[in-house]
Formats: sequence, C-alpha cells, structure tokens
Amino acid sequence: MTGNMGGALDARGIKSSPDNLVARVEGIIENVDGMALITTIKVHYTCKIPKGKRAEAERALSVHDKGCPASQSVQRGIKVEYSAEFEEV
Repeated sequence: MTGNMGGALDARGIKSSPDNLVARVEGIIENVDGMALITTIKVHYTCKIPKGKRAEAERALSVHDKGCPASQSVQRGIKVEYSAEFEEV
C-alpha cells in the first residue's frame, strides 16, 4: 500500500524517498459473532511535499490503492481507510 502511494507521489513529481513518506497503520479488531476479527485497517501517511503540489498529493492519495493488489485483496473483507498529512516545504 505504501509502495503504491510512493509511486503515485513520484509520478506527480513529489519525492517519496528516502524516508519522506511514512505510514502509520492501525488494525481495528472487533468481536464478530464471538470471533475476534480485523474489521478495519487505518493507514495514515505523512509526507513533505513541495509548495504548490498539494493538489497532486491529494490526488495520489485518492487513487493509489486502486492499483495495489494488497489493498484490493484486503478490501474484499476488511474496510481500509486512508488519510494523510502533507507538509509543504
């Protein structure tokens, strides 16, 4: 998931590495019919972006998961939420 986000940023002229794109991931576990299941995964990215590139970064966030096999596979049974903080530098 993070790799696809990095690729989407790089394609828009926003450098994702080294160490510029960081993901914090949280799994939400709930009791479903007496069984502990992961029901939601929350992915929060932080990234420094060049001034004037916010629209491109937001677009990358909105489309990056569509080409990601891991994200598409997991979303068949688990809700995945994406958010990001973009710091313009």
